[in-house]
Amino acid sequence: MSNNLLQGKKGIIFGALDENSIAWKVALEAHAHGATFTLTNAPIALRMGAINQLAEKCNASVIPADATSTDELEQLFTQSMEVLDGKIDFVLHSIGMSPNVRKKKEYGDLNYDWFLKTLDISAISFHKVMQTAEKLDAMNEWGSILALTYIAAQRNFPDYSDMAQAKAALESIARSYGYRYGKLKKVRVNTISQSPTMTTAGAGITGFDVFFDYANKMSPLGNASAEDCANYCVMMFSDLTKMVTMQNLMHDGGFSNSGITEEIIEQMNK
Repeated sequence: MSNNLLQGKKGIIFGALDENSIAWKVALEAHAHGATFTLTNAPIALRMGAINQLAEKCNASVIPADATSTDELEQLFTQSMEVLDGKIDFVLHSIGMSPNVRKKKEYGDLNYDWFLKTLDISAISFHKVMQTAEKLDAMNEWGSILALTYIAAQRNFPDYSDMAQAKAALESIARSYGYRYGKLKKVRVNTISQSPTMTTAGAGITGFDVFFDYANKMSPLGNASAEDCANYCVMMFSDLTKMVTMQNLMHDGGFSNSGITEEIIEQMNK
């Protein structure tokens, strides 16, 4: 049930590909809470996905933009402010891709050109988004900017490969830009470290089903769903969290603070 937490707020949501995407769920929930926003993704992702269906449900405009291109980001923010008739209150960065993971390159045999691409798409793009918004003075005071991350930024997970380094960089950028944007415009910047989630991107990681099952058994509340994450994002976009910034917020059912659980012990004893 909606409480209109985002009534009157305007935003940009990056990364909705299909109905399994966290960004897709965030868009639906933000719309239910009264927000208006534009949807964006890289042109190739727009061709692969079904974003126009989401746009119709949310009465949103779709603006293609490659988040690694500052020129396209500038067009995105400019057009979004025109479409929404005002500055932006919230941004969701839900972007991540590793060519090395997709092409199943071993961690000890990475293609370094692909590694740089991983960093550019999955982390540096977050800096580019905020730098572009700052230069265009596109954000309202007390706005909220979020990026989605994963605990592999702090801990080793086999087969997550160079995405782990990308997530670590992403979280560092959130802290550094969170300080800067807070001083400049009272804009808050945070990352949400989400449970393994059955998205199109997640399914591309070797052994992801094992990741998912293990995390579920290690979390006293179980894995947080994409819908739960969407609710958390809405709260972070709202004025209820206006003093939260520069944080990496764990949204993982307790996984990050669990040493071992009864379910894991039982499985080990079988």
